[in-house]
Amino acid sequence: MRGKIITVTIAAACVIGAGLGCGSTASAAVLAHSGAALAGSPAAHGAAQIPALPMAGAAADPDTTVTFSINVGGLSMTGPASAALGAGGPGTTIGPSPIGAVTVTDIRAGLDVAWTATASSTDFTTGTATPAETIPVADVTYNPGLLTSTTGTGTFTPSTAFALSGAPQTTVAATAITGNDTAIWDPALTVAVPAAAVGGVYTGTLTQSVA
Repeated sequence: MRGKIITVTIAAACVIGAGLGCGSTASAAVLAHSGAALAGSPAAHGAAQIPALPMAGAAADPDTTVTFSINVGGLSMTGPASAALGAGGPGTTIGPSPIGAVTVTDIRAGLDVAWTATASSTDFTTGTATPAETIPVADVTYNPGLLTSTTGTGTFTPSTAFALSGAPQTTVAATAITGNDTAIWDPALTVAVPAAAVGGVYTGTLTQSVA
């Protein structure tokens, strides 16, 4: 706001040493400002001027690192402890006879993993296991058939029927597995009984495994 100049006429008394005669008048110019009562301000009293502090910004949002674990296990197989295939005469075929469910359980919780199930067998013998009392393993066929159940992601492929041998051969293969999975099948065995086979109960050991 603009200031105003106010002229005040003062009747001077006889002032010794003031240079004014008795009865004389003096004019004084006084500059007054709007709200000129600055006498009440800190500056008028000699107080220090403190600059205003900037307002503090908002506090940063807190981040929390959270961890947890996924348990992993192994790869296993279960199958029947025994199986009876039936009976037949020399030169005939016994089966195909289901031997019971075979189950692979994979709890490795892997990423793009695989497994292969295999089967092998001994010869089948009776009596004292002489050559005449032995049916070679190659006369027995293993057929995994179709899978009866699967869980999890992956590609599960059963093999076609094959003649057993003492060396492991693939029965079911699983690929591109992520996470846990299971597969179940019910294989069947077929025995081509040699024409020269002698009578008796023949026994052999079928070994199935997974890796």
